[in-house]
Amino acid sequence: MRRRHLLASLAAAPAVTQPVEVDLLLALAVDASGSIDPDEFQLQREGYAEALAHPGVLAAIRGKPRGAIAVAMVEWGSPGGAATVMEWMRLSDGASARALAEAVLQAPRSPQSWNAIGDALDHCGRLIAMAPFRAAERVIDLSGDGLDLRSHISAATARDEAVSAGITINALAVAAAGQVTRAGEPLAETYRREVIGGPGAFVVTAEDRRDIARALRAKLIREIA
Repeated sequence: MRRRHLLASLAAAPAVTQPVEVDLLLALAVDASGSIDPDEFQLQREGYAEALAHPGVLAAIRGKPRGAIAVAMVEWGSPGGAATVMEWMRLSDGASARALAEAVLQAPRSPQSWNAIGDALDHCGRLIAMAPFRAAERVIDLSGDGLDLRSHISAATARDEAVSAGITINALAVAAAGQVTRAGEPLAETYRREVIGGPGAFVVTAEDRRDIARALRAKLIREIA
């Protein structure tokens, strides 16, 4: 009798939902620090929305085995203050691209200051670990216009921890040609040394925030394909 009751209970219990499989988990870590004024911030958001919905990006996604990726967006700046402004969304076709682009444009700006890149990478690593999707490829895509400042965890340390967990980190350096950091080197070089990591990791450069859509589009296609 007990066995019949147990079997009946198991049959009535809801099935455990398995994570949906996609080709790539992509956490976009976007600079929202105090150096970005409202007009620049809007240009940046529009650049991300345009790039994510671009036909070339969608074609790259369709060329993958499952024809879908999952994307989340994080804004960073304040030490310990990185914030998820767009939760994980599945991107596979025109309709999902339009929905994702709208979510990017409508997400409220989070309060940020300084440039805590290490904390941003740490936040994204935890976000990927808790994603409701599953993928063999996992990438953090960080964009910024400055160095790592006042992080609770250094960019290099957070990078190494993410890479050890099987996550690749790529970067988009927003810096005009010839611009150098206080250390006297191009921002892209600093990001190569301190931020990116994992197999095939790379840095691309945008001249300014008007150039983000172009740079990000090329970067996304490279990451996906």
